[in-house]
Amino acid sequence: MSIKKHGLSIGINRIENVFFVTLKAVGTLTHEDYLVITPMLEGALSQVEQPKISLLLDATELEGWDLRAAWDDLKLGLKHQSEFERVAIWGNKGWYEWAAKMGSWFISGEMKYFEEQSDALKWLRY
Repeated sequence: MSIKKHGLSIGINRIENVFFVTLKAVGTLTHEDYLVITPMLEGALSQVEQPKISLLLDATELEGWDLRAAWDDLKLGLKHQSEFERVAIWGNKGWYEWAAKMGSWFISGEMKYFEEQSDALKWLRY
């Protein structure tokens, strides 16, 4: 029997004096995942005192979204679009780079794709 994991985990981390939110996405995200994570993410964002937030999305285990989850993701991004200074997408699939370019249309900050976590973290730090 194989077990298919999916979902999002959230954290608040720090590099030196820079705080950032981390999201780890696993499997194919569903609408139910967003029903759980949205209040958690909004709670975490409300705790960050900086006017602009940096975010690291660990997409190394992300397979995609179902249609309703993709809509949920877009709504969440639009709701918080002005709060993000930098969003680093760390992953290992070529389409993530395309997703980062498209996602940058919906936030006021910068969004960039990285294949190495260390490069993403360096970029978030500055």
